Amino acid sequence: MERLKRRQDFVAAARASYAAMPGLTLQARNRGDEGSPRVGFTATKKLGNAVVRNRVKRRLREIARQHLAAAALPGHDYVLIGRQPAFARAYADLEKDFTSALKRLHHPRRPVEKDQS
Repeated sequence: MERLKRRQDFVAAARASYAAMPGLTLQARNRGDEGSPRVGFTATKKLGNAVVRNRVKRRLREIARQHLAAAALPGHDYVLIGRQPAFARAYADLEKDFTSALKRLHHPRRPVEKDQS
């Protein structure tokens, strides 16, 4: 899967839809083309020093490698943002956070239609 590297792509993804979970935030942007999906990773300095940030990004990269390749939609950009609990959170819980966020973004809730009686 291709990686996002330019700031412009991260900024565009930040303006798109997102799903915040306890361990991570997932942003998904439809580019409007049929190209291959791309993925980017972010861990801010609020998380801690470089060791903590790198560990969080490694965990997010592994989750994306295992799960995103099969579930990603063509023409979409995905950005995984590490949150404070991601460092100490169990890997299985991070996986659940990711799959829940992906489901939320790919299958948004439809508003309940009111009865016209």
